[in-house]
Amino acid sequence: MGYGEVCNDIDASHAQHYFNLEDVTKRNKKNSGKKYVWGKQSLTDLKEQTGYSHVWVRKQLDTVTVITQDVPPHPVVIGVDTTFWGRSYGVCIFRIPHEQENIWWTEVEKEIMATYYYGRKILEDIGWTFMAAVVDGRRGLTTVFKDIPVQICQFHQMKQVTKYLTRRPETLAGQELRGVMLQLPRSNEKEFARLLSDWKKEWNDFITDKTYVTGTKYWYYTHKKVRGAYRSLERNLPYLFTYLKYPELNIPNTTNSLDGSFSHLKSKLSVHRGMRKDRRYKMISEILKGKEKR
Repeated sequence: MGYGEVCNDIDASHAQHYFNLEDVTKRNKKNSGKKYVWGKQSLTDLKEQTGYSHVWVRKQLDTVTVITQDVPPHPVVIGVDTTFWGRSYGVCIFRIPHEQENIWWTEVEKEIMATYYYGRKILEDIGWTFMAAVVDGRRGLTTVFKDIPVQICQFHQMKQVTKYLTRRPETLAGQELRGVMLQLPRSNEKEFARLLSDWKKEWNDFITDKTYVTGTKYWYYTHKKVRGAYRSLERNLPYLFTYLKYPELNIPNTTNSLDGSFSHLKSKLSVHRGMRKDRRYKMISEILKGKEKR
């Protein structure tokens, strides 16, 4: 079960809903939509199995019934993130990691904080209570949930540092900072803060070194990538060990549940490349509400 929304970034006029593909048709082929989504059946496969044309199958998908569904609201730890297909089409999802349940999603053209504020408000207005949130570290997300404990995904943090440093940093400073970063999953905030502080004391001159553009007043940090990696760890440090501060909430230290959901979603959709946008969102909604396991 879940809530889904059609939205161009933010469109408050759309009510929460999801799509029931089992109601696609009242004929003998009522399971065609389900097979299309979960059975990885192409239009050609369904045409052969049902004896109906691909035009008929498409028509069934186009006439899917849109219904509302009441998922009993309750206190949860929520995970939020957005995944994209290309540069201008994505889906923002609110998911309960421990229950493997997506409770709200919406189409977006770009990832903006307003979408997360909107999703949170929609869910809280109908009775959901968020005890903590797990996010990927995108700037601004911690402010969306500033009144509750926030955990930044340690995996995404390590991925971000690796993006700056690569897996094989060329400089000794980069190599040592990568060594500090690798301690993240098995450390705590006090110990990790000490490691980061010790690194900065040794390499502060290195990361503050400036290169001046000849003949101008302009300059840039000489080792900006190493500096960027350090600043990312320093900025996110207060949110990297939240899960240890609130053991009673059993907060995940990664967004692995969401990442796995995204991989599953994209795997299903990859069978149906070139699908029209509205049909694609119907299929996305069917997958996100987890109909296969019900």
